[in-house]
Amino acid sequence: MNKVLQLGLQSSVINVAKSVRVGSSIVGVGVGTRSVNKRLMSNATVKSIPFSINNSKGKEVLKIVGAATDQNCHQMGSDSGRAEMGTLQDDQKDIEAMTVQELRATLRKLGLPVKGRKQELISTLRLHMDSNLPDESSVSDQKETTSSTRSESVSIKRKIRNREEPTGDECINSEAYGIEHGEKRVKQSTEKNLKAKVSAKAISKERKSLTKTGKQQIHSKEEASSTISSELLKTEEMISSLSQSEPWTVLAHKKPQKDWKAYNPKTMRPPPLPEGTKCVKVMTWNVNGLRALLKLESFSALQLAQRENFDILCLQETKLQVKDVGEIKKTLIDGYDHSFWSCSVSKLGYSGTAIISRIKPLSVRYGTGLSGSDHDMEGRIVTAEFDSFYLINTYVPNSGDGLKRLSYRIEEWDRTLSNHIKELEKSKPVVLTGDLNCAHEEIDIFNPAGNKRSAGFTIEERQSFGANFLDKGFVDTFRKQHPGVVGYTYWGYRHGGRKTNRGWRLDYFLVSESIAANVHDSYILPDINGSDHCPIGLILKL
Repeated sequence: MNKVLQLGLQSSVINVAKSVRVGSSIVGVGVGTRSVNKRLMSNATVKSIPFSINNSKGKEVLKIVGAATDQNCHQMGSDSGRAEMGTLQDDQKDIEAMTVQELRATLRKLGLPVKGRKQELISTLRLHMDSNLPDESSVSDQKETTSSTRSESVSIKRKIRNREEPTGDECINSEAYGIEHGEKRVKQSTEKNLKAKVSAKAISKERKSLTKTGKQQIHSKEEASSTISSELLKTEEMISSLSQSEPWTVLAHKKPQKDWKAYNPKTMRPPPLPEGTKCVKVMTWNVNGLRALLKLESFSALQLAQRENFDILCLQETKLQVKDVGEIKKTLIDGYDHSFWSCSVSKLGYSGTAIISRIKPLSVRYGTGLSGSDHDMEGRIVTAEFDSFYLINTYVPNSGDGLKRLSYRIEEWDRTLSNHIKELEKSKPVVLTGDLNCAHEEIDIFNPAGNKRSAGFTIEERQSFGANFLDKGFVDTFRKQHPGVVGYTYWGYRHGGRKTNRGWRLDYFLVSESIAANVHDSYILPDINGSDHCPIGLILKL
């Protein structure tokens, strides 16, 4: 509502007591106009202008309605506002002249308490009147709002009608209501008005205090915020780019623990051993078809050998036949003159293992030594003896689709291999490496819950892995060096697991406990492609 209109109507409310009829439930005050300026402030047409005074609950309303001429809205001028302000002082005298009954009737209509002596009732009405007076800023706003108008002053005619006593029931009910709610209403109404005024003045002051310097500070903050946002965006882009080029550096696991980290060979490998330290560097890799790997333009065996400078390379799943071995030997890199191949004879182009070394071994054997055993018909084991240890390269049978080879795997293969290792260990420590086809713990597989009955993660295979190898004194070198690190060595082709680092750790270096302290580094090379597995390495001090 227009604030100028409020001024005139507030004055009218103070004189309501003079126009109360006894027993009447409505207090009416006529608002008339002598003349209206033809220049309109807007094209809006308004039939009436309501003015409401709410009680503390905001439910009872005293409405004063004025009619507008020519069916167009208009505003009271500043002269009218000042005239109404002047009449407020006269109203103070009118209040003093009112009887107790008139005071109570007026207060009751305003929703104010009616209990007490005359002086108390006068104070209550004055308090209400003062709380509804506009402040100086409001008057100033009213002058600015109406200065452009050419409205003539509007006179408010008031008539004091018959003064009669209210009925007995009306007084009793009003007093009872005042006892229960009156004092609280006066207090709440006063507090609300004071808070509103203080808040309005504070906001106005704050707006005026916004100087050029303040605007510059805000501008500087916006620039700083923009710079930070830009830097964050660049960082996110770098992380996104890194996750695409080096996905293994991003922790990928369905059920990660708080202290787990993604394996990053650039930051988690120890510094090289001092020059002259006697050691051997062994690498192992399931190549998933050696001939296909060598045909890849992106793969260079020479570059791999130069980069890693390994002494011994163990291969699994070469898928070679015996007739292919001679041709492959001719392509070996200079310096790696000793190679030993085991091929499947029960199923051609299947399985197969090999050891390629620049160190001449003392002896080499194939299989487990059990004549006629299925273990030795699939070319899954090559054992080389060196001066200070035995090296066993193996490709453990997969339990297969539907786990049809699960029983063979855990009841025959694992036990036979375990006995073979323990027999060799009687003379020298043993290094067992290769694709062991088991993700031993939940940290070793991206989705443990979804693979409870998948080959390589069944509870039977994991228990057998522990019972036949780890419980018999063999140490998982990578897990010992990196107890809370998620590092995978296999990613299935089907779902593009390598791009999102959703993999398994199936490739291992297990060593006899007697030489576990000599392991300088057990690492993974996830950046080398060409197979669904990646190479892993071991540096063993001799």
